[in-house]
Amino acid sequence: MPSTATRRVVLPSPRRRPRTAATGEDRAPWRALRHRDMRWWSAANMVSNAGTWMQLTAQNLLVLHLTGSAAATGLSLSAQAAPGLLLGLVGGAAVDAWPRRLTASVSQALLAVVGFVTAGLVFTDRLTVPVLMVLAAVTGLIATVDAPACALLGNDLVPSKDVPSSIALGSMISGAGRVGGTALAGVVVSWWGPGAAYAANGLSFLAVAAVIPFLRPHPDAGRQTAPAASRPRTAAGAPRRRGRGARDGIGFFLRRPRLVALAGITAISSVFGRNYALTLAVLVTGPLGGAAGAFGTVSTVLAVGGVAGAVLAGRLRSPSVRLVGALAAAGALLQIAAGLSPTLWVLLLLVAPMAVVESVSDTAGTTVLQTDPPPHMRGRVLGVWRSASTGWSLIGPPLLGILMQTAGARGALVIGGVLIAGTIGAGALLRDRRPGLTRPGPIRATPPSPPAAVTRSTPVPAAGCAPAS
Repeated sequence: MPSTATRRVVLPSPRRRPRTAATGEDRAPWRALRHRDMRWWSAANMVSNAGTWMQLTAQNLLVLHLTGSAAATGLSLSAQAAPGLLLGLVGGAAVDAWPRRLTASVSQALLAVVGFVTAGLVFTDRLTVPVLMVLAAVTGLIATVDAPACALLGNDLVPSKDVPSSIALGSMISGAGRVGGTALAGVVVSWWGPGAAYAANGLSFLAVAAVIPFLRPHPDAGRQTAPAASRPRTAAGAPRRRGRGARDGIGFFLRRPRLVALAGITAISSVFGRNYALTLAVLVTGPLGGAAGAFGTVSTVLAVGGVAGAVLAGRLRSPSVRLVGALAAAGALLQIAAGLSPTLWVLLLLVAPMAVVESVSDTAGTTVLQTDPPPHMRGRVLGVWRSASTGWSLIGPPLLGILMQTAGARGALVIGGVLIAGTIGAGALLRDRRPGLTRPGPIRATPPSPPAAVTRSTPVPAAGCAPAS
């Protein structure tokens, strides 16, 4: 007969809690970094993001030096963004059709070649504005494939439950890379000229391309799929044919109400809100009577709030479109309050939660976007999103500028916030009143599809290798 002491060892202690998804450990913001491949990927992304922002800063300075025109600088950025608007669908289809790691490696190598060619032309004084525009367009063209390939490759390195953490980590890396790259650009350009910044960015792309072949997908990656009840089926009940073209991506996107709702929420929020570099700059230096240094303080608070939001977003497990809508509406209400701020100090108190809400909303939306479609459709869905998001990012600033000219900075913030909150609220009411509508449940982990049914073709941001143009 076993002794009492033996029984005490065998019986589990009531104070012990198993390490399951319900415990706080699995909700750690940076749990994605527990995976070795994600650590390598994150380090490579940090280098690449810093190099990209260094090149973008040098490019703006170079165009200003060659032309003396701010309009020409804006035109160079538009030339780089245009391929995403026109060919985002094609790029997403390519990501679904080609091996994912190979696609990301080749696209990074090609971006490195463009950087080295531009650096060579700068060093030899043979770079002209038309050539620079062409090279910017080529960069944007490669990015139509590179951005979704890198985003999905990053998600492959962690289990599905850690994808929100991976995306939040990508947001942190992008922000840190932007700050570090912009600061480095000032040093590099002043010492060695803009050509050195292009060469450094080329090296950063090669660093990512060198790391990718050694990365291995996580065994539990890609198991989050859409609920079976919501998958499109034919009249006979068999799954719909899995096409590979861009048209199939558009059709799938439009048949998914949650993706359409996500696009609508993000579009109206991007057009009438979030352009704080424009609206808050005018508000601070205008009605609030602050100087340029005051707006610098506001920008710093925005950056800190964004970092805090990324930390909170890393704790998400199964974000939904409803959560994205609620956060967007909350951000709109904060935007209205910011527009009515009587003093700069009141504005500073509102700016931090605005940035937190925006950061968490972005991570939640990106997680839904990258996990809702089945694996064989994710590249094309990201391609559809890239085309649409490029469109509203180009439309937003001019519309907001017209609104500020008409109603002033305060009026633009208040009207924009009312439009965002009102549209989201109306959409939620209409959705709840539709008879017989079954709401899709949360995305659940399901057994992996058979190998023949999934195209292992190939991350924002999970994190893209470089910021989207």
